[in-house]
This record gives sequence, structure tokens and C-alpha cells, in this order.
Amino acid sequence: MAHSENLIFNVTKKETEIVRANTKTPTSTNHEIKRLSDIDDQKGHRFLQPLIFFYPPSSSTINPVGIIRYGLAKALEAYYPLAGRVLEGPNGKLMVDCNNEGVVFVEAEADVKLEELRDGILTKFSFVPKLSSNLPKLFCHVLGSDAIIGNPLLFIQVTRFTCGGFSLGILFNHTLLDGSGLWMFLNAIGELAKGVSKPSVDPVWRRELLEARSPPRITCHHYEYDHKISSDKPLAYPMDTFILTSIFFSPKEIQTLCNQLPKGRFSSFDVITACLWKCRTIALEAHPDDIVRVSVVVNMRYGAIGASIPQGYYGNAFVSPAEISTASALCDSPLEDIANLVQKTKRKMNEEYIKSVADHMVIKGRSKLAETWNVGVSDIRKIGFDKLNLGFGEPSFAGVPWATSIYTFYNNVKCDGGEDGVLVTLCLPSMAIEKFQFEVKKMTRGPISKY
Repeated sequence: MAHSENLIFNVTKKETEIVRANTKTPTSTNHEIKRLSDIDDQKGHRFLQPLIFFYPPSSSTINPVGIIRYGLAKALEAYYPLAGRVLEGPNGKLMVDCNNEGVVFVEAEADVKLEELRDGILTKFSFVPKLSSNLPKLFCHVLGSDAIIGNPLLFIQVTRFTCGGFSLGILFNHTLLDGSGLWMFLNAIGELAKGVSKPSVDPVWRRELLEARSPPRITCHHYEYDHKISSDKPLAYPMDTFILTSIFFSPKEIQTLCNQLPKGRFSSFDVITACLWKCRTIALEAHPDDIVRVSVVVNMRYGAIGASIPQGYYGNAFVSPAEISTASALCDSPLEDIANLVQKTKRKMNEEYIKSVADHMVIKGRSKLAETWNVGVSDIRKIGFDKLNLGFGEPSFAGVPWATSIYTFYNNVKCDGGEDGVLVTLCLPSMAIEKFQFEVKKMTRGPISKY
């Protein structure tokens, strides 16, 4: 790939538009107030999540801006709460005022070909702020209530390139939607833009399904929210030194990791997460006695528990159970033992665990994930973003171009041979990145096989 990270180009943005539902919804005059669930409104979801899609030139001569704008307005008829505004009620409870004030839409043009951006897209995502909204401040890790209370819930920018391709940059309020919920909404935009009368899947609100019990009671140990086990020793690298980076796992590297484990027992997620957790801990120079943890995003929609989540539910339907280890045990353990811990973390998710999380939010004041020595892993590969067809074919890349000192994301990337690689976005101190990369290469560079 050409080295394009430092490429200079201009993006010309037209005046910001506010897009509302096409027709007057029953709620647009009486400002219906809808409560979010106790899974939705935890403090750890109070941020604007970025997502970006890059579409190569297609045979269509239709302007994608007009098509997407039209589909957006139609989709907001069905998903009308997304055109409202979040407000905070008693005890920090979040609600949505369904006032149809609308979402932010920006049309833009970039004086560059999509192919010229290539490796800049897939390394440090240096171009994404230009292509994501006309409010770059909101893109740069704006967290907490100030980012979401009273503000639009959705920001969309469509940027056309000189080659005929375009990008779709999105910021969405995570208290209203999770990744699967956003996919439903974006898919509805595509369907309605193509002329259907209604989305193929009706949106479902039903946030009461994930409310706390009465009375609430915490019945599980939630390491993900347990701040008491955090070390009081100072970090080798302070949190404010963490910067966005990424690492790519090719199919060959993933197979090398899998060769170190019993065949068929572990998924690519298990082995990548085990590798990531170990290499990150080594690179960050944890003290041997430090308690380190991994928090795994587990979607309730899948598996046996999914029967209780209606099709079309677009709220947050995931929990992030965690498992812990001492740093010394983790760094000295073979990959198989760490992968077993990752699987153990995923197995914690059941109906009782979900209820306990909701109750924890009410009893403990809507806790955030513990930050010290925690890595939260969200695998978005199965959601379907890389297949989203808005009428112009599938994107050449679709994913989360973002991470924090806690959250990391797994994105699908097509390799030259057509196989799926995994692009992991994460934040590390600049001085620890090289060491992290070295540790990953040690684990993935050879045809290691134990079985």
C-alpha cells in the first residue's frame, strides 16, 4: 500500500442540515417521553460512538447524498425516538423526548480519490475526523452527559470523492443504540431509499425488558465494575498518554495462534483476545501483583438467551462480563490458558447475569467499567456492517475507527486474496506501541503447532 497517512486534501462541507421524519409522527406534537432501559443508560454508554463506511465507485449515476438523505427521513418515521433528544430524570435516569427535532446531516466533497487514502484509513484513521461530522470536537472522545443531554442523537456525513466513491461517517448516541441496533436502522435507510414502503424488520422499543427488578438485587460478582480490586500503584504510562493505533491480524497469523491450541475448541475471537490481553499487559509494564482484567462484550440477541429479546429490538442488548488474573500469571501463561479465561468470561452471560447488571446500575449509581488494567473487547465482525448495501454495492471497509484506553474493537477487513483479516483498533501509550507490536509478532510469526 502507498504511504498515505500524511496525505493532505481538502474537504468542502455544505451547510449543516437537520433531517426530521418525513411525516408528522403521532408523538411529534405531544412530546412523548420514553424511558431508556437500565442497560441503556449506564454511565459507560454516555458517549458518541463513531462508525465509518467507505464505498468504492459504482456503476450508478445517482447521487448517494440525495438517496441517503431521503432514506434517512423515511427511516426516522419508524425509528422516531432517534429524532428526539435525551433528557435526564430523577436519580440520573435517562429518557428520550420524542420531539422530532431531528438529526444532523452534512454533505461534503473531498478533492481526493478513495484509493489514495488506503493505508491511512486502516492504520491510525487519520482522515476520519474530516469525514465524520462538521463537529470534530464531538468526535474526539467526548464522553459523559455533556455529550448527549439535549444534543442530536445522530450525526451523519456523506463525503463524495473525485473517483465517484463516497464515505458515510456516523456518530451515534450509544445510550439509544448498540451496534446491532444501528445496523437495523442503517439497513432500514437502505431499504426505504430503494422504494419499499416499510422496513423489512419493524423496530421494537420495549426497553422495559431490560429494566432493574423491584426490588433490585445484585446476585453476581461483576469484575467489570469492581474498582476495589484496582491496584493503588501508579501506572507506568498515565492514561493521558494513550493514543489511537491499530493492529492487523491476517488469516495466516490467526491460524498461527490457533495452531497453539486444541483444534476446534477456540474461536478466532478467543485466540485474538488472549493474544491481545497478554501482549498489552506486557507492553504496559504491569507490576507482577497487579490485577488485570478483560471485559468481553456479549450480545444477548444470540444463543439461548436471545429468545427473550424481540426481533427488531434496537436498544443496547449486551453485557460486558469480565475475568481477572494477576499480571504475572497472565504474562507467564501459555495462550491456551488465557483463551480458557476468555471463554470463561463469555460463559458468565445468562439471564440472571443480565438482571444483576441492570440491578447493579440502579444500586451502584449507573457504574462505569473499571479503567485500571481493564481491556474491553467488542467484536463487531458478525453485525454485518461490511455487507451494508445502500444501493451502491457493499463497502470496501466498514467499522469503528476509534478506541479508548479501555475499549477496543474488532473489524472485518478483506485481504487481497479475498480472505477476512481482523483489524483491531486500540489505544496505547505512544512509547508502548512498539513493544506491543513486538510481543504480537513473537506470537504470530511462526508455524507454531502444539497439537
